[in-house]
Amino acid sequence: MKKKITLPSRNNINQAIFCTPFLDYMSQDVVLNDATKKLVEENCRLVNFAEGKRLLEAGNVCQYIYFIIEGKCISYFTDFKGKTITWFFHFNSPASTTKNIFAVDYRSFLSRQPATLTIDTLLPVTAIRFSADELKKLVGESPAVEHWLRLLTEKAFIQVYDRINTLLTLPAPDRYKRFLEEEPYLLNMFSNYLIATYLNVTPQSLSRIRKQLRHD
Repeated sequence: MKKKITLPSRNNINQAIFCTPFLDYMSQDVVLNDATKKLVEENCRLVNFAEGKRLLEAGNVCQYIYFIIEGKCISYFTDFKGKTITWFFHFNSPASTTKNIFAVDYRSFLSRQPATLTIDTLLPVTAIRFSADELKKLVGESPAVEHWLRLLTEKAFIQVYDRINTLLTLPAPDRYKRFLEEEPYLLNMFSNYLIATYLNVTPQSLSRIRKQLRHD
């Protein structure tokens, strides 16, 4: 009697394929064996969102962390006057760093407290989504994932610290100069209005700063 062969379902095949970018990203920092890869594939979900979709509303608890595969998102604060301040831009490209490739309110996700960030899609987005329970299971069952998550947290902390330091200690012209030194590629990816909110200046102020720098 021939041995019965069980083929994976189409959903399982797609899940494995779409987990590849995330697994490749993890593999930059840790070695993943086949068992760990399978564990990751079984504890995440591929999701798609239309342009203009709200992934997180400030005031709600952040339930998920998103690894961006395609598309663009923005995370931002809204102050007491209704002014928006862009926190991070989220996208996946060779220029992406931790702050870009993951869309999440870390404080809310980890503490289960209401989020202070809102996250919206700017273009249709494809992402790998993890819930807190899924990450907890991954960490509990895989030392490699636990080590990788610790490294990720360290990177995120440094980037958040640098972002706060820039916003609190530098005058607007110097914030723009640092932006040009560290993230000039964003100019070709996002509107002048969003760049201005990222620098916490008005679009008019950004235009004046650019004009002044051209004349210096």
